[in-house]
Amino acid sequence: MRLKFIVKIIFVSVYILTSTITDGFSKVIVTQKDKSILEEKLNKFSSKHNLSTGALMLAIGADFKGTPYVAQTLDRETEENLVVNLRELDCTTFVESCLAIARTIKSGNSSFDTFKTELEKIRYRSGHLDGYVSRLHYFSEWITDNETKGIVKDVTSDLGGVRYPLSLDFMGVHPNSYPQLKKNPPLVRQIKLIEKRISKHTYYSIPKEMVPDHESQFADGDIIALSTKIAGLDVSHLGLICRINGQLYLLNASSRGGMVETTPVSLYSYLKNSKITSGIFVVRAI
Repeated sequence: MRLKFIVKIIFVSVYILTSTITDGFSKVIVTQKDKSILEEKLNKFSSKHNLSTGALMLAIGADFKGTPYVAQTLDRETEENLVVNLRELDCTTFVESCLAIARTIKSGNSSFDTFKTELEKIRYRSGHLDGYVSRLHYFSEWITDNETKGIVKDVTSDLGGVRYPLSLDFMGVHPNSYPQLKKNPPLVRQIKLIEKRISKHTYYSIPKEMVPDHESQFADGDIIALSTKIAGLDVSHLGLICRINGQLYLLNASSRGGMVETTPVSLYSYLKNSKITSGIFVVRAI
């Protein structure tokens, strides 16, 4: 009887730690731990609201160092919800979270409600969550959509970028790699239409061998997305630019390192050592 009682206590404790608070109206999933992390970041960096958005993102990103890398945190539910997970980050949710926190601080209204509004605006097409296909899955579309919304500016062509033709079809060809597509085959057709539409847009990328020629034009906190040679994809990784002893490095949620960290080598060396990387997109928060 005593053992059963102890087991019940442990079970309840674990449930409290891992349960989510779901706002049925706005479809937000968040734990109390995530809210605490957000509150800590807002309090810590509110005095830096006069920094540029990029510089503020970089300061917030550096404060996330050591946070575990966990993939597919947005795909744990069958239904698409606004997932706030600051305990576990992948390369995309790391950048989105830093940007949303920075914009929340600069808005002058540092609250959870403001943050979730900013996160939805950044993560979803036209700023509105309307099912799985409304999420900006391809980072090339993430760039153009957020540029249209006045959140970022694509400065790739200004920094020496060359035309970068896209032929996106990875999600449509590999639906079983995406939990929600695997569970909902009718969504695949919609994804394929989106892929065709994005592929018609003109994009630019800086070839990796040309990056050293333009490093002086990069700003701290610029979002760097690695254009990839993988067929059907546009981007394989992303992070934030930081400058150490005059050299550029990438602050990122690293699958290899298992956490948020700064690359152990310079950005150029990092790019040069990657066989699947062809170049970079450079995006600047406004």
